[in-house]
Amino acid sequence: MKSLGLIALGLCCIAAPLAAQQDTTHARRPGQPAGAPMGRGMARGERGGMDEMVSMMHEMMGPMIHVMAYTPDHLLAHKDSLTLTSDQVAKLTTIRESAKAAHDAASSDVKTHMNELSTVFQNASPDTNALRMHFQAAHTAMGKAHWAMLTAAAQSRAVLTDAQRSKIDSWVTTMERRESHEY
Repeated sequence: MKSLGLIALGLCCIAAPLAAQQDTTHARRPGQPAGAPMGRGMARGERGGMDEMVSMMHEMMGPMIHVMAYTPDHLLAHKDSLTLTSDQVAKLTTIRESAKAAHDAASSDVKTHMNELSTVFQNASPDTNALRMHFQAAHTAMGKAHWAMLTAAAQSRAVLTDAQRSKIDSWVTTMERRESHEY
């Protein structure tokens, strides 16, 4: 499913304008030459807000790791290490196909309304009522796409045994520990 892509696209749509608005005239350390590289090797807090943005994205996405670990695609990709039975594979495949149809329909609606929103915005004086209508419709459609992913993950979780769920929970915990060391 393309849910992760939609979530990332949504976060980029929020983060990019914010990053573009950032005043970088004083982002260098005092005395640092004007072409000196920023970022690597700089102390935390001297990277012009990038740490805060990454932290905010991690904070928003962190809880979703638990859900994404149970999506049918992820479980089917790890069917051997989870030792899924043929019955479990069949159930997960059915859940995946059903969720994909709902997700794709909602994603199509998102794209349609975002294109309309963009068209309305191109006017010299955009109609804010039309912008609101398309934004809200796109937002609702994105919610439907995310709901399709969430329900598929919940249904998929129910297909697994306790031992299989423990194994996935352990993977997620390990990944969270590794990521927490990066931030």
